[in-house]
Amino acid sequence: MRIASAHLWVHDQQVALEFWTSKVGMEVRQDVSLPDVDGVFRWLTVGPPGQDDVSIVLMAVPGPPMMDDATRRQVLDLTAKGFAGTVFLTTEDCRGSYEELSARGVEFTEAPHEMPYGIDSGFRDPSGNSVRVTQLAEVPAG
Repeated sequence: MRIASAHLWVHDQQVALEFWTSKVGMEVRQDVSLPDVDGVFRWLTVGPPGQDDVSIVLMAVPGPPMMDDATRRQVLDLTAKGFAGTVFLTTEDCRGSYEELSARGVEFTEAPHEMPYGIDSGFRDPSGNSVRVTQLAEVPAG
């Protein structure tokens, strides 16, 4: 088995698509609209260029019948607070990626800083999802 995709709850798929492609630099993998009981279901995925076997699903938070209104509001609230999950991105140059993404309009919550595992930084997407950008240190095999 292999991981093909993971999902992020997003408040607005179009806003999320613009952010993840224009600012973060991901590419669109799939953008398909399908008929659904509530209208149209949009399957929207993005992924890093050069890593074709992994994608992030930008999933709209559904309403009834999948989620009742109270649950939907809770998911939207937790996402906005950054507690619905985290995406971990690795880079060869955390400080360089920080500068590049900042120049594209990504607002970081944490500038690159040294950690025992490497250089780490963080930002949040427009829905509030937490994203870490890390340059991993060389760790000797134990």
